[in-house]
Amino acid sequence: MPAPSIMPGRAEATAANFSGVGVASAVTDGVSQESPPSGPDPLQNLNAGSAAPTMVIRTGQAFIEVDKVDPAILKIRQLAVQVGGYITNSSISGGRDQIRQATFELKIPAPKYDQAVGSLSSIGKVETVNTTAQDVGEEFVDVTARVNNSRRLEERLISLLANRTGKLDEVLRVERELARVREEIERYEGRLRYLSARVALSTLTITVHEPAPILGNSPGENPIAAALRRAWKNFIAVVAGSIAALGVMIPLALLGLAGWAAYRRWKRQ
Repeated sequence: MPAPSIMPGRAEATAANFSGVGVASAVTDGVSQESPPSGPDPLQNLNAGSAAPTMVIRTGQAFIEVDKVDPAILKIRQLAVQVGGYITNSSISGGRDQIRQATFELKIPAPKYDQAVGSLSSIGKVETVNTTAQDVGEEFVDVTARVNNSRRLEERLISLLANRTGKLDEVLRVERELARVREEIERYEGRLRYLSARVALSTLTITVHEPAPILGNSPGENPIAAALRRAWKNFIAVVAGSIAALGVMIPLALLGLAGWAAYRRWKRQ
């Protein structure tokens, strides 16, 4: 409900009816006196004195080894649909000398979280599963109490503006206070909506990867083919070394042959 505007002439005309009551004391009375809300309060069943509700934000992370990444990705998408969730973030990596892997972040309805974790074995070999739970019930109750108190104060301020029995500067002060209170209410309600959304949907991050190579340090490489390639390279290196060595051996052989011929000639003489 927008605050009614007060004209200076009207404020001066009603100044005599203010009866010496300040706006500050009126605002304080608004905190202590409860005015019935103008509409149904969706949080009226929850107050500061009630026990904190069970509100838990669950977050999990799983690592799974699979034979091939592509079929595992399809199974993860099917799992998200099966439990009524959806995929928010995803990444796929793999290349030369890298193990192929994929990471998917799933948003799952809280009641279906355990079912989703239990279905991970259908994707591949589950290595680790970690789950953390954050209880936000106490914060929810605290913020709800703040919302209720701010709404009562808002009703009192609106009532003061409707009566308009004050000076202009005091009325303007009430309008500024009303704007501040409404801003607080919007902020508190936004926090309540955020907590409710986080509690309603659990987060499960699934990482699938292909197995590491049995031999060698290069994932995705055939060790036998790699060994044959290394053998061929070594053979080429030996041949190249032999050819390079001929550049030294041939001159030495020629010198040795010339020396031997000179020695036999000297011996005959």
